[in-house]
Amino acid sequence: MVDTAEPPPLDLASLLGQASHALTARVGAELVDLGLSARDYAVLWRAAQGERTQVEVAELAGLDKTTMVVTLDGLERSGLARRRVLPSDRRARVVDVTPRGHALFEQAHVVVGRVYGDVLAALDPAHAQGFLGCLSTLTAGVLGPPHVGTIPRRRPVPAPPPRPDTSVTRAGVSLVSHRGPARATAPPTG
Repeated sequence: MVDTAEPPPLDLASLLGQASHALTARVGAELVDLGLSARDYAVLWRAAQGERTQVEVAELAGLDKTTMVVTLDGLERSGLARRRVLPSDRRARVVDVTPRGHALFEQAHVVVGRVYGDVLAALDPAHAQGFLGCLSTLTAGVLGPPHVGTIPRRRPVPAPPPRPDTSVTRAGVSLVSHRGPARATAPPTG
């Protein structure tokens, strides 16, 4: 275990982010000839693995809702995917990869595999296997995605604190506030 009392020796988040960004850029550059982006590939990959809703695919591909909608709109226009209503929940949409989408995905998978191989070739085989093993362990555990459906869509808005009921008497008139504007009430008679 790393001693957390000392500052970290390197910025792990930045290193992982830089590696992810650079790898995504390389993948995207290689997929251009197929007419796909790295995002398109990620969505097709997750959707091709089985029946998944749009929300599930987005979470597995690491895309926010807006980006997912734009990506799916493009995939549908290209005839590579389609959305259909989930019979058990008419609010949800399932992402289906079309036969043309499957064929293009298979071509893209070969291209991406070649890119990954080129990147990992920068390490000796034992280090490459160790790196992949460690990364797999981390992303299957402490750095893994949350379970599908558990990501809050918005930050919860805290309820306003209850306003205390107040009663102030002035010149025989009681001013009472009950979570609304103060109103004057006449003193009781009798």
